[in-house]
Amino acid sequence: MRREQSLFVGTAVPTVAGLVTVWAGNPTGSAGTVSDRLWSAATGAGVAEWLWIAAALLGLGWSTVTLGAAVRRREPSVDVIAWLALAGALWVGEPFAGAVIAVMLAGGALLEGRAQARARRELGLLAERMPRIARRDSGAGPVMVAVDEVAVGDRLVVGAGEVVPVDGRLSGAAVLDESALTGEPMPVERRAGEEVRSGVVNAGPAMRLTAIATARDSTYAGVVRLVEQARAGSAPFVRMADRWAVAFVPLTLLLAGVAWAASGDPVRAVAVLVVATPCPLLLAAPIAIMSGISRAARSGVVVKGGGALERLAAGRVLLIDKTGTLTEGRPRLVDVVVAPGGALAADEVLRLAASVEQSSAHVLAGAIVSAAHGRGLRPGAADQVRERHGYGIEGVVDGRRVRLGRAAAPADDESLTVAVTVDGVPAGVLRLEDPLRPQGPRMIRALRAAGIRRVVLVTGDQGDGAANRFNARHVKTPQQKTRH
Repeated sequence: MRREQSLFVGTAVPTVAGLVTVWAGNPTGSAGTVSDRLWSAATGAGVAEWLWIAAALLGLGWSTVTLGAAVRRREPSVDVIAWLALAGALWVGEPFAGAVIAVMLAGGALLEGRAQARARRELGLLAERMPRIARRDSGAGPVMVAVDEVAVGDRLVVGAGEVVPVDGRLSGAAVLDESALTGEPMPVERRAGEEVRSGVVNAGPAMRLTAIATARDSTYAGVVRLVEQARAGSAPFVRMADRWAVAFVPLTLLLAGVAWAASGDPVRAVAVLVVATPCPLLLAAPIAIMSGISRAARSGVVVKGGGALERLAAGRVLLIDKTGTLTEGRPRLVDVVVAPGGALAADEVLRLAASVEQSSAHVLAGAIVSAAHGRGLRPGAADQVRERHGYGIEGVVDGRRVRLGRAAAPADDESLTVAVTVDGVPAGVLRLEDPLRPQGPRMIRALRAAGIRRVVLVTGDQGDGAANRFNARHVKTPQQKTRH
């Protein structure tokens, strides 16, 4: 990256300094137009000419190195035209044209270097998250081993908050944070015998699993390899320019030769080379691709590479995730349903539930506590709090034993429901939903205006409930479906 920065500064500064020198020696108001003064300086002698010669020589040196690398790799490259244009501009005494070409080459190299540095940084963040050690379960207790030493069939222990090192099969129930792989912010409950993927986080107590893949063959290692491939590859548009070099370079040289022969002036040949130099084409493609990927990243969208970004232009069908995409990804309390014949009011049920949930780090607990404060309720202190991940939480509030656990929702309802019992008697049910983003309808309309013809909602929720809720917010089309 520093080489590209030095190259850009080394070519841009002399070029601009030469222009300033010309302007200072022939300020506005003197005879001739601005273009006349620049042309006069470009063809005359003086400090400006030497500055532009220095910039052109630096660009020529860089072009020689890159062209030599392409020759060693036996890859066609349009850089040969830029090299000939630089050398020709210096040969016929047109240093200003050479300096401009050098600046364009340096600008392209700088942009490419920035894109590669960004890719290396993102890959480094992924690699840092990869587990380095695992705890193998032995007769004497867990033993720390390098993750590369884990073999298929090994029994492993994963502590609370730790990243699962390899793909495995659970020995017991577990609560997992799979957002790193799926984007789903809600903890997921897994039963004994289910498979878990490396890269997910244990959001519950310590769990045990049996390795079904080595670290190299596990899911998270595959994700890192995908990013490496994206970094190594370039966009089809950029590669296409190099493929055209097979025909474009000979045609350019032929036209330059014809111009020289017809006019008898080598300047004409250099003019053809300068005009044919594909610097603007190669410069524009990296700018557009890097800008698009960076803009998407600021919005939380990770694009694999320039090729994937270009293929979006041909997309006509959109498979769209619900949680965190159409919805906010954070549950909110929408209703408190009091048990028939219950002795407690809705606010009291919520207050007791929030009193117990204050001690929990579960994502639903935060939503319940926030809802209680939003209604002006003051949760009390809870004693003897005991939480069992995947089953619920209980505690004593004001002398009453309060227990919260997952309740079954109606078949056509995608809301999350939490049952509340007080002293063993059902007191009510808390209904929570992941609210839709208010900009969702506008986003769908914008996608359709951009050429998307069919939108398919992808969700793990109940099909009818998700479809009804999706359509109820005026984001519907005749082609929409729900899959789970």
